Amino acid sequence: MQWRPTASLPVLRKRAQLLSNLREFFLARDVLEVETPLLCSAGITDPSIEPYTVVTPTAMRFLQTSPEYAMKRLLAAFGEPVFQVSKAFRQGEQGSRHNPEFTLLEWYRPGFDYHRLMDEVTQLLTSCLPQRPVRKITYRSLFLEQLDTDPFTASANELKALAHKHLDPGDLSGDKDCWLDLLMSHVLEPNLGRETFCFVYDYPASQAALARIETEDGVAVGRRFELYVDGLELANGYWELADAAEQRRRFEADNVRCSEQGLPDRPVDEHLLAALEHGMPASSGVALGIDRLMMLIVGAREIRDVLAFDWERA
Repeated sequence: MQWRPTASLPVLRKRAQLLSNLREFFLARDVLEVETPLLCSAGITDPSIEPYTVVTPTAMRFLQTSPEYAMKRLLAAFGEPVFQVSKAFRQGEQGSRHNPEFTLLEWYRPGFDYHRLMDEVTQLLTSCLPQRPVRKITYRSLFLEQLDTDPFTASANELKALAHKHLDPGDLSGDKDCWLDLLMSHVLEPNLGRETFCFVYDYPASQAALARIETEDGVAVGRRFELYVDGLELANGYWELADAAEQRRRFEADNVRCSEQGLPDRPVDEHLLAALEHGMPASSGVALGIDRLMMLIVGAREIRDVLAFDWERA
């Protein structure tokens, strides 16, 4: 029986110091630390993310894949900047960079647009890691620069051909976003942030998730960003959608996609929609992976090396 921790004692000491430093960072900026439930009546509707469920004597509950929905309810209620260090859970995500149970740092900034939040993310990073130049590049410019392809105008078949040129996807089939995701994760991402803190922003509207959508250079873009350091996706941020009707439409569209993939419908978070109806201040928010940040701090190649106990030993 493998009972010993997967992380060493020196790594656990550095992890404890990191958590202390993060709290000091937000305390100095008057951002309130909060705690929200891990078990909720609704979870994420995105069919690409599979939540864990828990059956209770009275109802089924969802282990949260992110504290996002509950934290937005706090924003709507109080309008104050908030942060949280929270466990999160996702089925089917296990490997050198994934553990089904992981730790997120998530924070929300009323009055910030997503570029101002990127600047604060950079300030946080430079308090944890050696300083690097910052690079900001749009999703469109990245594809044009690296693959000589416009991801907004290329067809699904053109992107499929491009993927087969660079990879061996076998008999994989899918829509345009499937091929964009494959190219991003397997061709572009490994080289991002090798000498910089690299922010990629303004994703296709179909990948907006919970970000607002606006028109830029003749195309609809989701006002969101992802941060890459040494080929590792470290953070995902949004200039937050605050329109309840549009949020409901996106939840319903997710469930249509679930049905098309033979998956059961997922309950819509009516608490969040009611909070948006009440009114949430214009805000930006970001989730940053604590475990992945620890990997960068100690130079670990496997996520298990920065966890007290990984999924196999928990």
